[in-house]
Amino acid sequence: MTALVIGLVLAACLVRAQSVQTGYSSDALYNLANSYARAGKPGMAILNYERAAMLAPDDADVAANLRAVRASAGLPAEPQAWLEPIERAARPATWAWSALIGVLAVGSSALAARLTARFRSLRRMAAVAGVALLGLTIVNGVIEWPRLHAAVVLVAGTPARATPAPMAEPLFSLPEGQTVRLLGEHEDFVFVQVTTGDRGWVSRASLATVVP
Repeated sequence: MTALVIGLVLAACLVRAQSVQTGYSSDALYNLANSYARAGKPGMAILNYERAAMLAPDDADVAANLRAVRASAGLPAEPQAWLEPIERAARPATWAWSALIGVLAVGSSALAARLTARFRSLRRMAAVAGVALLGLTIVNGVIEWPRLHAAVVLVAGTPARATPAPMAEPLFSLPEGQTVRLLGEHEDFVFVQVTTGDRGWVSRASLATVVP
């Protein structure tokens, strides 16, 4: 019964979210990224391609242009998660509906079991299907988690410092367009990690998070 109620709440939230959508679309972000790429601003181009990729992970043009801009800026290719094909299989709204249907299937099966002893096989099939949908959605969430804590460097030669202070010793520098992982923050600085494992404090003004 609880699962059924949760499913209904999720449905209401999803419908509400779709009804107030204000045009923050993958197409708009893709076009904006293209304009920055043509203007020679790889940082802003990569940032907007990354944002477009979150909304449209199955868009081959977004992925291709993102790789091209990274290559032209001399940046190494981002490592790919072995579960990434699951992420590219559908868009966020599809995964949200998948989770909703999964919750409703499990909840309906549990409710039916309380009301009647009939259709046991059908109830089990519904429960298994619901759990499978929820499992796929959870896997997709795990894949997306690093991107929720990612940022793109917008200023070339951004120093990563030993401590969160403007005059602190620089440990290494970050090229424009570099994607970093956010680990913490302190006043006007954020603690970041690059793909090589190096860490340092970077001025917050020098980067932008992939998730606005």
